[in-house]
Amino acid sequence: MDFNYSPEQEAYRMQVRAWLEANQPPPLTPEEKERANEDLLWERNKRWHKKLFAGGWIGLNWPKEYGGRGATFVEQLIFGQELARMNLPMGINVLGIIMTGPALMQWGTDEQKKRYLQPILAADEIWCEGMSEPGAGSDLAAIQTRAELQGDSFIVNGQKVWTTHAHRSDFCQLFVRTDPDLPKHKGMSALLVDMHSPGVTVKPLKQISGDAEFNEIFFEDVRVPKENLLGPLNAGWQVLVSTLMHERFGISETIGGTEVILSQLVDLAKSVPLFGQSASDDDEVRQQIAQFAIEVTAKKYNGLRALTKRLKGQQPGAESSIGKLNSTELSQRMTKFASRLLGQYATLERRSLFAPDGDWMRRILQVESLTIAGGTSSVQKNMIGERILQLPKG
Repeated sequence: MDFNYSPEQEAYRMQVRAWLEANQPPPLTPEEKERANEDLLWERNKRWHKKLFAGGWIGLNWPKEYGGRGATFVEQLIFGQELARMNLPMGINVLGIIMTGPALMQWGTDEQKKRYLQPILAADEIWCEGMSEPGAGSDLAAIQTRAELQGDSFIVNGQKVWTTHAHRSDFCQLFVRTDPDLPKHKGMSALLVDMHSPGVTVKPLKQISGDAEFNEIFFEDVRVPKENLLGPLNAGWQVLVSTLMHERFGISETIGGTEVILSQLVDLAKSVPLFGQSASDDDEVRQQIAQFAIEVTAKKYNGLRALTKRLKGQQPGAESSIGKLNSTELSQRMTKFASRLLGQYATLERRSLFAPDGDWMRRILQVESLTIAGGTSSVQKNMIGERILQLPKG
């Protein structure tokens, strides 16, 4: 396999780089840093999303008929690499773009695609994913939120939890139980739910980092039009699995975080003193960073296997679990190593006068959640063992 980019692809990279450098958002002013909160950062990121969308950089590989560029997955990958190189966000509505949008393209009716896809790309309508419940986290087949078909509407009752950005969302791709008498993998369906419907209550959950992007959602006799069924009735498990595959593929590609964290870790080691010298001169530190560099490179090349499948026009499969597992676990270990280098400075909030650059405390507190998003690391290991290695179930 030739891992080199073609001259045309490198020319495209230069085009992407030039646009990003010319249009990137300005750094936060001292005043903005002082009053930085979730709302301020959301609005700032929303403006950046709109600029990316106007430039044609959102949904690059989506078909042109749905508002994308019809770009190749390699071009999408290059754009993601340049975005990560400059440590720029990919905008808002991430779940809508990497999960709901692909699920709609795969399972939606022509009317649903026409109605929802363009507003997803433009971030005119924000989406969340209604999956986990208090009694159904990793075992999503155990969900109990009910939807009963009455005339032309489903009546939804139940609760979801750990729903990212539900408090900012206009719609939810909701997974419900539509036939409790069928086996649990067969009595599920997927619905497209307007979050502004009567009976929908959202309660943010504050995390240890101080952020509150996770939420509980309560549904009390919420009416959902029958035409908002996504995929066949009682075949929601297939829709859910394919949606998660898209998410894991998206996480493994966009968490390109690993290359960025590695670069920041090297810079940090050069700037932090250790035993009277730079930490980067310490043999143990150098060896650990070298090991991280090896793993980042291995993850990169393994990711090309999943990319090859997409280039052949196939949907993402169980191999996405490898990329997701590696990305999140490696990001976690590198971030924790940064806290070792920083010592007591790792506990300082970004507003502190003595806080190191990089907002490391918040990142250290947040990184654990990445190993849960898209399915826990344990779930990913089971997927890899059963579906790729063909090991017997325990």
